Amino acid sequence: MSLKAISSKDAAALDKDLMDIGGFSLDQLMELAGLSVSQAVYRFHPLTKGKRVLVVCGPGNNGGDGLVAARHLAHYGYAPSIYYPKQGKNELYERLKIQLQNLQVPFVPDFTAALQSTDLIVDAIFGFSFQKPLREPFPSIIRQLEETKIPVLSVDAPSSWDIQEGPPKAGGEEPGATFMPAALISLTAPKPCVKWYKGRHFVGGRFLTKEIADKYDLDLPEYSGIDQIVEVGVNADEKL
Repeated sequence: MSLKAISSKDAAALDKDLMDIGGFSLDQLMELAGLSVSQAVYRFHPLTKGKRVLVVCGPGNNGGDGLVAARHLAHYGYAPSIYYPKQGKNELYERLKIQLQNLQVPFVPDFTAALQSTDLIVDAIFGFSFQKPLREPFPSIIRQLEETKIPVLSVDAPSSWDIQEGPPKAGGEEPGATFMPAALISLTAPKPCVKWYKGRHFVGGRFLTKEIADKYDLDLPEYSGIDQIVEVGVNADEKL
């Protein structure tokens, strides 16, 4: 199965359409995205591979998706922890934090130390709205993600990658040139940077109507049973 990519501009417009004419709230879209992320974790890294999951959250909606995913993972039987260095100020993020605290999910203060005691990392730092340059503490986090042997699952795009142009150029000032997560979940549809990606690739977003999909010339994948995700290939020539 191969799916068409959607640009960051169209992805933003699609989200706006979902809220303006589709009847969805931001809470709902984040909940559906986070649920998809949690299912991708379960598929890629089942409990038998280790329960400890470090979810690294950025300050925007991608980080919110990570917070939702962590809540679901806790209910699945995982032992998630959260590294959230630049916390979003939206009231929605505050509620998501309270939900996690009520489940005794820890928020850890030291990323480097947390790496020593996890089985999987969920990269929920930046999504389709990412714009350079990276600002601390994220450059140091990206460098550690590049170097770690712990498997990483990235949400929507590998953090530090340009949504259109892919990973940073080798030898440049920006970290991330060699960052290649073991798994990637694209939300709603793949982004153009997926043509540089090599690894297991999932798509989540089982809520689009045919009308919305047609407007943005998107393919609707065939989800199985009650799954919120589907695994697809990464053949760029067919995707774009």
